[in-house]
Order: sequence, then C-alpha cells, then structure tokens
Amino acid sequence: MTIETYLLYLAALAVFFATPPDTSQLLIIANSARHGLKKSGWTIGGDLTANILQMSAAAFGIAAVIAASATVFQAVKWIGVAYLAWIGLRLILSRAQASESTATSAASPTKLFRQGFITSSANPFAVMFFAALFPQFIDPAAPTLPQLAILGGTYLLVDCVILLAWGSLAAVAAARLRTQALGLINRICGTLMLGAAFLLAGKDLDLRQSR
Repeated sequence: MTIETYLLYLAALAVFFATPPDTSQLLIIANSARHGLKKSGWTIGGDLTANILQMSAAAFGIAAVIAASATVFQAVKWIGVAYLAWIGLRLILSRAQASESTATSAASPTKLFRQGFITSSANPFAVMFFAALFPQFIDPAAPTLPQLAILGGTYLLVDCVILLAWGSLAAVAAARLRTQALGLINRICGTLMLGAAFLLAGKDLDLRQSR
C-alpha cells in the first residue's frame, strides 16, 4: 500500500464519518449523557470489539453468506431494532424520581459494554461495508494481512475519536441539566435510542448504507 493510497483511504473515511450520528453514535451520546464520558468508554469498547469481529467476518468472506441469506440478514437487523427500541422505551417510561437510581444500576461496565457490542453487532450492514471498502485500497501484489491490519486499525482509531467527541459533547451538555432535570435526560436519551432503532429499521441491503 502506497502513502497515496493510504491518504485516499483517510479521505474516504472523512467523507464517511461526515454525516449525522448513526446508531452506535446515538447510543454513545445517550450513555455519555446519563453516565458520563468515563463510563460510556465501556460502550465504546463494546462497539469497537464488534467492529473487529465484523472486519474479520468480511475478511473471511462471511459477508457473502450474509448477503446471500435474506432471512439471516433481516433477522439480525430486526433483533437490533428491537433491542434499541427496548432500551429507548425503558428510559422514556422510567419515573423521573427514580431516574438517578436507575441510571446508577444500569451503569455497570458489563451492561454498558454489552449495549455497545450488541448495538454494533446487530447491524449486519457493517460487515457488508467492510467487505466493500477494504478491497478498494488493497494492493494485490503486496501481502494482504498487513494491509488489512492497517486499514482496520485506522478505521477503529478514527471511529474511536468520533465516538469520544460525541460522548464529550453529550456529557458536557448533560452536566448542566443533571441537577435539575434527571427525568428529562432519561427521556431525551430514550428518544435517541428510538431514533437509532428507526434508522436501523429503515435500512435496506445496500452497500451505500452499510454504516
């Protein structure tokens, strides 16, 4: 891989991420607003772990299996929609006076990691995206594995920076409201989760919508 190709890849990622928040980013925003940026780091870890598995699946050709099976594809997608909607409705319907204790009980590292992992894993479009993206920047005359490691590692780094940026903004905004409007924060975060579920539900098997 030449430096020119790598810079072109960075430009492609810049264009890709220059869009409104996707499902995982909305989850980070919601968790950062409720629990703070430090705890939402577990959610980011879950998201990035799922991305690593999705990249591996794309590298080993599992993307073709998913694309060939509409039933599997739709099942994974709707599991993700249901999970996001469930989180959103729980937050919206939670009692305002119980919001602080609810937020504390829901903030264990395991739960936050699981939320990030499931939300990202339940988006089968990601596997298709990586399967379409990486081959465009791989030099067939050079060893493939090191190139995949560079492309994948770069994506994870950029994704992590973007998630931290969204999380930081959400945490700062929520800190100004937390002492006065814990219930409002829950409702806002719940609405974000329902929005993420809506985004995932509206996607079709189109590589241009793989995010």
